[in-house]
Amino acid sequence: MKIDSVPKPQTTPESPKLPKIMAQPRLAQLAQHLPNASPKSKYTIREQPLGTTRPLRIISIGAGASGINMARTLRLHMTNYTHVVYEKNPAVGGTWFENRYPGCKCDIPAHNYQFSWFPNPGWRSFFADAGEIEEYLCRACESEKLAGDIKLEHRVVGAWWVENKGQWRVSVENLRSGKVFDDWCHFLLDGTGILNNWKWPDTPGLHDFQGKLVHSANWPEKLEYAGKRVAVIGNGSTGIQIVPAIRPVVSELVHFVRSPTWVVPPRLQVLANSKAGEVITQVEMDEEGNFRPEQIERFKADPAFYKRFVKAVEEEVNGNFPITMKDSDYAKAVKEGAAAFMRSELEGDERLCRILIPNFPVGCRRITPGVGYLSSLGAANTRVVTNRIRRVVPKGIELDTGEIINLDIIVCATGFDVSFCPRFPIVGRAGNLQDIWSKSIPQAYMSCAVPGLPNFFMFLGPSAPIGHGSVFTLTEHIAKYITRILLKCQTEGIKSLAPSSQAVSEFSEHIATFMPRTSWAGPCRSWFKGGTEDGPVTALHPGSRIHFFHMLEQFRGEDWEYVYEAPGANRFAYLGNGFSTRELDPTVDSTWYLDEPDKL
Repeated sequence: MKIDSVPKPQTTPESPKLPKIMAQPRLAQLAQHLPNASPKSKYTIREQPLGTTRPLRIISIGAGASGINMARTLRLHMTNYTHVVYEKNPAVGGTWFENRYPGCKCDIPAHNYQFSWFPNPGWRSFFADAGEIEEYLCRACESEKLAGDIKLEHRVVGAWWVENKGQWRVSVENLRSGKVFDDWCHFLLDGTGILNNWKWPDTPGLHDFQGKLVHSANWPEKLEYAGKRVAVIGNGSTGIQIVPAIRPVVSELVHFVRSPTWVVPPRLQVLANSKAGEVITQVEMDEEGNFRPEQIERFKADPAFYKRFVKAVEEEVNGNFPITMKDSDYAKAVKEGAAAFMRSELEGDERLCRILIPNFPVGCRRITPGVGYLSSLGAANTRVVTNRIRRVVPKGIELDTGEIINLDIIVCATGFDVSFCPRFPIVGRAGNLQDIWSKSIPQAYMSCAVPGLPNFFMFLGPSAPIGHGSVFTLTEHIAKYITRILLKCQTEGIKSLAPSSQAVSEFSEHIATFMPRTSWAGPCRSWFKGGTEDGPVTALHPGSRIHFFHMLEQFRGEDWEYVYEAPGANRFAYLGNGFSTRELDPTVDSTWYLDEPDKL
């Protein structure tokens, strides 16, 4: 039968014409005028459709990569909320705004150290320097028009959970005026990061020095070090970058090394010999790893090639986790290769080889490419000192041997407070997190939530994959995970939630049992273990990056404790009046399930 031959319905006096009302508005009218529940029950139906959102106020702390991405994620997936980001610095960027020491750059390939939603085919070099990364973060904010969410030069100085309101009271200092005021939020998101709160070394007489005393994370903009006698204390990733950057122009460089560290071949060289080499060999760079102008234009003009390049490098970066399996044949081969590389770069100098080549597994301390570092140590104007520093004196540094080394500048590349203890009070149901984590091992649920701190989430907390690869991709996954939880609370009548102590205890037990099989737990002093040599690994996730991403795909509601908006009321009140926002909103496809029938 043809469609146009179907008989049309007839109208009769007994069958009056139907009013010309569109289906969606009619549903909306019905949704407002349905009869209530049975009078036998005190429970009443909430006259709103399933999916209705309650208003939320959200505060984020820090406008580094985590805070910037979180602001965008909320805009993309949430409605009926307000959001403010408090940033202590006069500009966004976090660690890339603050760290400007000579040689400062990221050791993750630039095209993988970016947001997946804001690709930058114009990176100038394979490994971007701090200034270029800061520029990129500023452009990301401008592109997404996020300035309205961010209050610069505002420092959070305390936060207190108010149980009866289900809110955080947040104390904020306006650094321009010096005034302190209170704000509030339903959810508090901490994006301050772990490598942000720099600290001076605990060295007697440090501030008695009459020359220039500098911390690498607070580098003076116009520091004149050419022709000077300069000490660099520390051979972590920062010290390893500073030494070759300043060595050619200083008159004398004294490098204080407390313990050995693995310095591996340049990552670009390693990647060129990997599965990604097929793509990398097609990319035009100079000897310093800077992209040629025509290569940047090709990235811009050929998105397919650009994406293939990014994905190939990302796959190789993700594949580094097996190196940390300390008893594997692969880890053994990597260790032998790294030792041979270091010996070659040190030109076989037995003293330097003995000082710098470790016995502990590769990865026990953070693996550092250190381009030019090892060769700098054998230069005529460089002295490597392993003696203990007795104290700092007005003219320089006194060693435990009694020798005084006269200096013009002392650079402390001595890192950050990596205890995870917040720098301001965060007071929840169980007390101040500062006190809790100063007395016990920092523990968090999947790195981002803490028992007794309702409606509180953090980025890069204890047991995050901070040493596994790009932080940008990491923060995207954490932001999506947090947003899914916020949506659940916003639409299901949940006033507050926090992970249970038992869930966090069992998660921590898994971590503690897993870590001894990794190089991270080896016999070395590392910030992975809070700056200790034999303490537990608190900073890293017990698995690969992909393992972490996979873990965050599903929200395990059974691990959480809930408080509902109406305590003691029916938890299913959010089901409402029988209608769904998906059928009442004309902008939503109400037959979405027909488009992807096989999607799980």
